[in-house]
Amino acid sequence: MKSGQMSHTRKTPGGAAALPGRIRAIREFHESRGRMPSLAEVCRLAGLRSKHAAWKLVNKLEGGGVIRRDATGRLTPGSKMGAVRLLGTVEAGFPGPAEEGLLETLSLDTWLVRNREASFLLKVSGDSMIEAGILPGDLVIVDRSRAPRNGDVVVAEVDGAWTLKHFRKQGGTITLLPANAKYPPITPRHELRIAGVVTSVIRSYYSSTEPKKK
Repeated sequence: MKSGQMSHTRKTPGGAAALPGRIRAIREFHESRGRMPSLAEVCRLAGLRSKHAAWKLVNKLEGGGVIRRDATGRLTPGSKMGAVRLLGTVEAGFPGPAEEGLLETLSLDTWLVRNREASFLLKVSGDSMIEAGILPGDLVIVDRSRAPRNGDVVVAEVDGAWTLKHFRKQGGTITLLPANAKYPPITPRHELRIAGVVTSVIRSYYSSTEPKKK
């Protein structure tokens, strides 16, 4: 460029350096509102001046797996939205040194949900499955596309009432077994419908409403 001339090349405000902050703002919006932002809200959260710039950001995030668009064009969380760094392994039996090297970035969504379209979440109440490690207040991920096998934990409607139990089939008889000696096995009298097989259990040791430390 000759002396006295000015460059007319325009750069997006913040550039690539601003991307992590914009992803964080969208993720925090989703966590606090329980939904993904609209395009206008993306524009505001990202500090952009136009919807065209917001669309460019959305396309970039979609390409990176951070967000997705459903059939109607609405934004939904992508597999990388809740990604957490996997630092290594730690011995759970006897004390041992933890590996501190960064191995990879792990998406809990991808790790826990094997079949996104066929899966749903339920919150557990009651203590009939405590010996299987499923406690009141836990969340279970249920896959409705899986055929139950003996020993699986299933969500089932038995004679009009819903329950969470181990599945056992012997011959033509299906029995639902609790994981707590206080409760008896359940054998359907009239009707049984298996809604899905539990594939993951999620437990939080701290309330999501607990104030963040500054």
